[in-house]
Amino acid sequence: MASQASPGRPSSAELVSALERPGWLTFSAVVLMAVAVTRVISAIYYFADSNRVNNLTFGIFGGHLFVWGIWDLLIAVLAFWAGWSLLSGQMFGRVIGYFWAGFTLIQSFTIFSFAPWYAGASLAVAVLVIYALSATSGWKRDDSFTG
Repeated sequence: MASQASPGRPSSAELVSALERPGWLTFSAVVLMAVAVTRVISAIYYFADSNRVNNLTFGIFGGHLFVWGIWDLLIAVLAFWAGWSLLSGQMFGRVIGYFWAGFTLIQSFTIFSFAPWYAGASLAVAVLVIYALSATSGWKRDDSFTG
């Protein structure tokens, strides 16, 4: 007799599917979720009118820190959604992952003279994410396993 998974607990089929997911794909999902967490923290700083925030008067939203906080929360939601999508094998996460890595590459080259260590590290992570997404492009979640 097959045991039923209790509510809130993953079934054996979901656990086996997680084990079959390529590690590089999981790496990309974790990176996107880490981006989301840092954007949530950044949004909290903006909402609190933190003194740690740089002068943003020349930015797209000017010095309106509340709007910058909303912007960061939107990016965080998109990054969480993309990371979850990658973990479940959907195309949405791949597309957002490629866009994120591409924008990060461009940003890294533009800030090399100001913050070389940060730029180098973000460049390396973006290249690893692109490699991870392209190396696992053929993987799809197999929902045919019933346990």
